[in-house]
Amino acid sequence: MVQVLSGVWALLLGIVLIMLGNGMHFTLIGLRGGLEGFSAAELAVVTSGYFIGFLSGARLTPTLIQRVGHVRVFAALGSFMSAGLIAFTLLAEPWAWTILRILIGFCMSGIYVAAESWLNNATTNESRGKVLSAYMIAQTVGIIGAQYLLTLGDAATSALFIGASILVSISFAPILLSVTPAPTVEVARPMSFRDLFAGSPLGTIGIFLLGSIYATQSGMGAVFGSEINMTANEIALFVAMLFAGALVFQVPIGWLSDRFDRRKVILVTAVMGAMACLLGWLSGVDHGSQDGRNLWPLMGSAFLAGGMTTPLYALLIAYTNDFLSAEDMPAASGGLVFTFGLGAILGPLLTGWAMQSAGPDAFWIVIGATFVVMAAYAAYRMTQRMTLSANETEAYLGVLPTASAVAIEAAGTWAAEQAEDEDAGTPGHPLAETGR
Repeated sequence: MVQVLSGVWALLLGIVLIMLGNGMHFTLIGLRGGLEGFSAAELAVVTSGYFIGFLSGARLTPTLIQRVGHVRVFAALGSFMSAGLIAFTLLAEPWAWTILRILIGFCMSGIYVAAESWLNNATTNESRGKVLSAYMIAQTVGIIGAQYLLTLGDAATSALFIGASILVSISFAPILLSVTPAPTVEVARPMSFRDLFAGSPLGTIGIFLLGSIYATQSGMGAVFGSEINMTANEIALFVAMLFAGALVFQVPIGWLSDRFDRRKVILVTAVMGAMACLLGWLSGVDHGSQDGRNLWPLMGSAFLAGGMTTPLYALLIAYTNDFLSAEDMPAASGGLVFTFGLGAILGPLLTGWAMQSAGPDAFWIVIGATFVVMAAYAAYRMTQRMTLSANETEAYLGVLPTASAVAIEAAGTWAAEQAEDEDAGTPGHPLAETGR
């Protein structure tokens, strides 16, 4: 493992630093927005702006790289993102913040495409699974670490925004100064929603619903904390719990998905997510007032809900790939990213409107209801299609919702290769007799 990572450590270090800066800014929006008097609905629009930019960047960045080169696009996007983070403190208006969030979402999407292209180019078929896993861990650790950094400053000042900008700026040094050659970026045209749905209805609907859940958790979690009068440190811990759960549950859910009917695993995981939201909602009902809440049930709810959300993303992608040929996987990856992005745009808007109308606990109600819809649809699909045996499915690899189509394509390629290798080792398989 050490030998595998020795060639990509600079990329992974850069990703950790980027995620520290980006993770700080996600939570800071909710903290500072509350201090500025923004409503939940206004902050929901700001949150959705990020995912509008993210979708745009995923579509346009490959073209930009082909025109002016990998390094130039990478450096330019980093510069714009760094400047955008500082600009939040210059004009505290919802419309201005929405524009800045669109810009930062565009930049982050492009940065992911560039970094993941570099990473994929630096790996071999044998090492790709380990490197992608390390990449996902680096992202998650960066986001969780960002929440600790927020406790070192005051959201009412510009210091934390400046700190996030500095982290993003220096993150490009280890990447751009490494000797890794710039790869050729080729992202397949996304599969249409109709074709994607025809291939895997559960994968398509599930990824859309999950986009809504993930964006609401990551973008509106700090808004929820601010609305119920959590302290800044408590909000940082609450958001950290949403992502810490992903580190704990990713491996066991992945293990289960490779051994049981993935629809059943999706169903159970979604039900667990809904139960976590019920616990979060009850923590407010039981104590009556916002100031009287018990903090630990909230943290436990965040840990479990977040722990179900991220593994579901990889699970739905793996399930979709089970019904696709290897040739269709690249286009399907782009289609899944786009479908997830649509859900991510709409989710915070719905949650913000609900929180504005029914109070902060609507945060749990909307997420929980979305989990229930996913579970119900998974149960319905189990009556419509035969179960695939475990040896007919692709291998599971824990990709994150923040990944671009480049990483998802790479993960799909790795999964297909793993399945081929497993088949080749079974008695009677054509490749087994040749020793391949």
